[in-house]
Amino acid sequence: MLPIEQTWLILVDLLTNLKKKGVDVPSSINKEISLLKTSINFYKRDTSHLDMIKEFDRANIIITNVQDKLLSYAEEIDKEYYNEWVDKLRRANLGEEIYKQAETASRFIGSAPPGFSAGKVHLKKPIAEDRFQEIAEYFNLIIEFEDDVTVALYGDSDNIKKGLKEIAPFFNE
Repeated sequence: MLPIEQTWLILVDLLTNLKKKGVDVPSSINKEISLLKTSINFYKRDTSHLDMIKEFDRANIIITNVQDKLLSYAEEIDKEYYNEWVDKLRRANLGEEIYKQAETASRFIGSAPPGFSAGKVHLKKPIAEDRFQEIAEYFNLIIEFEDDVTVALYGDSDNIKKGLKEIAPFFNE
């Protein structure tokens, strides 16, 4: 697992923790985290290809922005809470495995980030990403496009169920 993947897991956990503490985190951060995971997965397909390296650079920019935003919310809670998350992120950047991520050969559902449930949908044909993003933002879900017709949803179990019901009409398109 790449250090950036550990950082992504930590940021997802921090986002979840902040929301549990009642912090009003903008839903745009969910979108950024979704884009980040997609960028990381794109890079991992061929780490030596020039386009993949550009994608990795893009992922680093996104992760820095998300990290800065979430840490500013953590700092508002208290210094000890903030330092706890900074320490996790520092250790991840040094290559330490903070969260274990199960390796799976299944293309159905990979392991969800800590504190999240997951769902995956396979469509008959590609659909506009912004249609999914609106539903994801409404139900406070993180989405990851694995390819043009496969979308993973991460979030609270009840929100995933509601989101899947909302997405159901797309299966008929």
